[in-house]
Amino acid sequence: MQNTVLWIYIVLLLVGGLIGFLKAKSPVSLIMSAAFAAALVLCAVSGVFEVGFRKNLANILMAALLVVFAVRLAKTKKFMPAGLMLAVTIAALALRNINF
Repeated sequence: MQNTVLWIYIVLLLVGGLIGFLKAKSPVSLIMSAAFAAALVLCAVSGVFEVGFRKNLANILMAALLVVFAVRLAKTKKFMPAGLMLAVTIAALALRNINF
C-alpha cells in the first residue's frame, strides 16, 4: 500500500509540474517536479536503497514539498495549484505512515 501511494503521488507531482509549465510557462515548475519525482522514484524502486532509508528519504522529500506548497499557498492565497498539492501531500504522507 505504501509503495502504491508513493507511485500515485509521483504521477500527480509530474502532472502538476507539467500543467504549471503549460499554463504558466514556468520551466522551474517542470524541472522541480521532475527532480523530486526522480528522487521519489528511487525511493519507490526496491533494490536501490535499504527499506528503512527509502521510507525515511521519501518522508523527508515529501515533507520538504509540504513546506514548499504551504509557503506558496500562503504567498498566493489561491487554492490552485499549491493548496491542492498541499492537501495531496498531506494525504500521501498520512497514508504512507499509517499502518493498516
